[in-house]
Amino acid sequence: MQNDSENAEASGRMLFWLWLTVLTLAIDLVSKYYASILLEYRVPVEVTSFFSLTLSHNPGAAFSFLADQSGWQRWFFIVLSVGVSAALVVWMYRLKPNEKWLAIALALVLGGAIGNLYDRVTLGYVVDFLHFHYFFESIQWYFNYPVFNFADTFICIGAFMLAIDIFRSARREQEQDADAQNEQGTKTVRSEKAS
Repeated sequence: MQNDSENAEASGRMLFWLWLTVLTLAIDLVSKYYASILLEYRVPVEVTSFFSLTLSHNPGAAFSFLADQSGWQRWFFIVLSVGVSAALVVWMYRLKPNEKWLAIALALVLGGAIGNLYDRVTLGYVVDFLHFHYFFESIQWYFNYPVFNFADTFICIGAFMLAIDIFRSARREQEQDADAQNEQGTKTVRSEKAS
């Protein structure tokens, strides 16, 4: 009974990390606002030899996936983003107090998803402006990474953290299984010696 009440009290504690979602959302929306008013569309402003600020509008998903479609993709990505965002909030609500790493990862992904969702709903496209590129003279190759924004960055960081958490969880389970097998083997040896 006490365990159930402790679980009920623990549920929702990790929603505390929604402050990080709000922070990432604010960084994303403010940066997009200033990029939109200070930069000319598709005119690069070189910051370094490998990084430029280049205002771009992406009606598709990451790396302009489905950007060349007739417009249906806007509504598809809006519905998808709302569904994913709701699922992430429920997931955060159900986290245990010791799952801070996972809560931070989910908060970052959620902030990025809502940032791009806001653009899709209000503008019909996502504002991108961060552009990495480099020309390798020795091999005559131009590296040109697709233009992106802070929301994409937060989503990638959160997804990377989720991947790490999956590997850590799998390793923890293997260690627990090994410990359980060792414990079982020790009990078997003791019972054989006792008889």
